[in-house]
Amino acid sequence: MWRLSGARVARQCASAAGSTSETLGNRAEAPAEAKRAWCAQNGIAYRVLGAAELSGFPYAPPPADAPREPGVKRVVVTGCFDWLHSGHVRFFEEAAAYGELNVVIGSDANVRLLKGEGHPLIGELERRFVVGSMRSVTRCLVSSGSGWMDAEPEIRTLGIERYVVNEDGDKPDKRRFCAEHGIEYLVLKRLPKEGLPRRASTDLRGF
Repeated sequence: MWRLSGARVARQCASAAGSTSETLGNRAEAPAEAKRAWCAQNGIAYRVLGAAELSGFPYAPPPADAPREPGVKRVVVTGCFDWLHSGHVRFFEEAAAYGELNVVIGSDANVRLLKGEGHPLIGELERRFVVGSMRSVTRCLVSSGSGWMDAEPEIRTLGIERYVVNEDGDKPDKRRFCAEHGIEYLVLKRLPKEGLPRRASTDLRGF
């Protein structure tokens, strides 16, 4: 039986580790080089975005006076949309069927006012960025008011014609405001998209 000295074993292990590390490094670099080469061959610009370009949550909603299709109503939905899930996405899709969809999310301060300390989980700028990125949403704004009608300033500015809520979001203050200002008020049932389970933020966060 051959016996290797401790020093020899250490040298062999170090050599193997170095070879493995070099191989893994080459494998990590290979996809990027392959992408560069393919883009060069096909006349496509190849660009690597830096950390500074990917920081923050840039979002520029269309101005309130942006043109829209003739005959299309201006619709609003409101809420904190903190623990965003498939039920919210489905709600946006259904609301967008009634016209140009505008979402007004609750400011961090108002979410805390209505739900208590510990809310929201996600800040207003990130929530606006995520909601505004959805294809069914025309624009997303952060509310500047307070209470259940925190979106009143934005509703007035946008000239909203339809206010869409689900059964959980149906509040007397909202009904009263719409009745006083001639805004159509629609209450939708909370139904998940076909094939998906029902979701609720309360169930997801556990409190």
